[in-house]
Amino acid sequence: MSVKRLNAEAVYHACDIEQFSFSTTADLEPLETLSEALGQPRAVDSLNFGTGMKRQGFNIFALGPHGTGRHRMVRQLLDKQSKEAAVPSDWCYVNNFENSGRPKALELPAGQAKKFSADMENMIMEARNALKASFESEEYQNRVQSIQQEFKDQQQKAFEDVNGKAREKNLTLIRTPHGIAFAPMKEDGEVMPPDEYQKLPEDKREEIEKRIEEVQEESQKVFQKIPQWQKEIREKLDGLNNEVAKYAISSLIEDLRKSYGANEKVAAHLDAVENDILQNLQTFMSGGQQGQQGQQGQQGQQGGGLMAQMQQQQQGIPGGGDTDMDSPVMRRYKVNPIVDHSEQKGAPVVFEDNPTYANLVGKVEHMSMMGALITDFNLIKSGALHRANGGSLIIDARKILTQPGAWEGLKRALKSEQIKIESLAEMFSLLSTVMLEPDPIPLNVKVVMIGSPFIYYLLQHYDPEFIELFKVAADFDIEMERDSGNQDMYARLLRTIIENESIRHFDRSAVGRMIEESSRMAGDGERLSTKIREITDLMLEADFWSGQNGKPAVQAADVQKAVDSRIFRSDRIRQRIQEEIRRGTLLIDTRGEVAGQVNGLAVLQLGSFMFGRPHRITARIHMGKGELIDIEREAKLSGPLHSKGVLILSGFLGARYAVDRPLSLKATLVFEQSYGAVEGDSASSTELYALLSAISGAPIKQGLAVTGSVNQFGKIQAIGGVNEKIEGFFDACRNKGLSGDQGVLIPEANVRHLMLRKDVVEAIKAETFHIFPIKTVDEGIELLTGIPAGEPDEDHRYPEDTVNGRVQQKLAEMADKMSKFSQGGEQGGRVESEE
Repeated sequence: MSVKRLNAEAVYHACDIEQFSFSTTADLEPLETLSEALGQPRAVDSLNFGTGMKRQGFNIFALGPHGTGRHRMVRQLLDKQSKEAAVPSDWCYVNNFENSGRPKALELPAGQAKKFSADMENMIMEARNALKASFESEEYQNRVQSIQQEFKDQQQKAFEDVNGKAREKNLTLIRTPHGIAFAPMKEDGEVMPPDEYQKLPEDKREEIEKRIEEVQEESQKVFQKIPQWQKEIREKLDGLNNEVAKYAISSLIEDLRKSYGANEKVAAHLDAVENDILQNLQTFMSGGQQGQQGQQGQQGQQGGGLMAQMQQQQQGIPGGGDTDMDSPVMRRYKVNPIVDHSEQKGAPVVFEDNPTYANLVGKVEHMSMMGALITDFNLIKSGALHRANGGSLIIDARKILTQPGAWEGLKRALKSEQIKIESLAEMFSLLSTVMLEPDPIPLNVKVVMIGSPFIYYLLQHYDPEFIELFKVAADFDIEMERDSGNQDMYARLLRTIIENESIRHFDRSAVGRMIEESSRMAGDGERLSTKIREITDLMLEADFWSGQNGKPAVQAADVQKAVDSRIFRSDRIRQRIQEEIRRGTLLIDTRGEVAGQVNGLAVLQLGSFMFGRPHRITARIHMGKGELIDIEREAKLSGPLHSKGVLILSGFLGARYAVDRPLSLKATLVFEQSYGAVEGDSASSTELYALLSAISGAPIKQGLAVTGSVNQFGKIQAIGGVNEKIEGFFDACRNKGLSGDQGVLIPEANVRHLMLRKDVVEAIKAETFHIFPIKTVDEGIELLTGIPAGEPDEDHRYPEDTVNGRVQQKLAEMADKMSKFSQGGEQGGRVESEE
């Protein structure tokens, strides 16, 4: 079999910068949206569909690995669509005068909530001034005096009538500290002194007392009417006050009705405000600063009018009782605008970086007063759902799932299509204080959750409500085709990043090097990485090194310097491993030939840094019953995929060499000097080569290393991390000295993935290191041993001078020996029993 070595062009898919018509990225136009360049047609189509579908439940889950530009692309697309959408309504909360524990929600046209709030405060202040002026007016004072005079006249007439009836009976009415009394008069009309009264005969005194009793009975009937007269006076004063107050504030409230009265709920609220002011004139006029004299209200209205009472209450108050809108009394008339779109252009697009329960659905704050926590509708705070209502809300899936109650709160809001503010403390009875139950607000929002595929499929499997609420999946890929059109678009993507990050422009050599490194990030020479975060970070580092060298534009050398520096900062462990291989602590042969021993390749990943490490894999055989023992599995250091790969070897050996006789060997396989878990099947072909070499006795060239998985038919299958594995073995060979015969066997399917380091490419070009693409086990064993693998004849027999022939012959010998041994054991057993 003939396997052609790969040339330098095949192991590094270089970018031809001559295809670019620009000198630097300054000559290019930046992209309007990332979706133009990222090669995400599936995700873009899903986003367009999800944002266009207005039915309930068609929210979007943008799934993909971190750094693929999911958030930026979603934001750009939503921002673009939101500009064409209408600005949603404003929302505010106002006092419920019938039940202050259930504030009312008012919907207003966009930009009107704050204006309504300011207009209400102005109206309240002007109303108080207007009331003050009205109650201080001469007309009001005259009407109050008229009402009071009417009461005095009634009272005076009553006294005169009583006194007249008393005089008819020769009695007179006198006022005492204890009230009103009647006394007898002398003939001259003067009050009879008590000592003179005592000197009167007893029958005369009895007559006088009888007359007094008669007059008292008559006067009592008259005086019983006085409370009724007082009540009538108070009612007249109340009516006057309401009449004056209504006249004073009606024009102010009517102005608000003209501005906002088209809204029925706003009009109803203005009516409630007017009624509450009229019902609480005394409190309203005091501005909430009544102090200790607040109990004088009922007495003040029967004499002197409302203003006289207010003047008494305002003594000693700075500013003469000016309105304090933050006082408990005046706060009840304020408006709390929780959503304001006065500066919004189009529909809102909100990203909630900290999606706690309160930050999503809003909260009711409390303030301390007199050692207690109190609250009112002015302390209601909006959440992200309020701000995004009528537009779109972007949330990080992992963050919302880690916040207590947040995920359930979001689902509840989306299912009910309304935002109900309810604190977690109230739900779990953790807070014993006054709580509000604000009116729920209707919800119309498009939610876009951004998360990993793992979270998406986890929610889909375990949360039945998830698929009902997030019916659209926008699946982001991590790579895109690398063709000439996409490379041109990639250059524009770099131009866009340059503009966003305000860094130096890249010349076309730097653009070409970025494209090559992007393919390396993707692990595929025919693909480009769409991990925008990694690309941006590399560009920032290249810009730094360009600045260190004083260059006006970033060049390819600056990009390479950034790549090398990034590797140097992370490769301490890799360097230490290579040092130990060079010193012989870790046993890796790069020269000579050994049977049953082959160099395998593994990949280690530390954070974001991945590198290859060679491993010695050995196989030993002896007679047995077809057992293939994986020492890693027996030691419980083998992952399921690695164990699967070893079990496949049993299937291959049995199908190829044990068609007409049983396998009569016992083999052990092990990763030498491996002190941790081994996972993956990429070494299964390597283990098979070690096993074939051990059985056949054909030595394997130690200057070659192998990677690739194998199936039961002996076909070599693609593996991951091919570039890092090759480079790991190259470093070991270079440290020990390149002989010109060293190289790596890789699956042919991995050739398109090659994007090797420059030093490896140079060694391949100088033919001091080689890459061999293989398709089958036979091709690989022939390269490793230098002995033909051999083809079977019609009887499924392989030539004796081939590797397969040697394996077949060795297994046949072992089977014969095993058969004789078994027969001898049976005979020995019969003899023993006979004896």
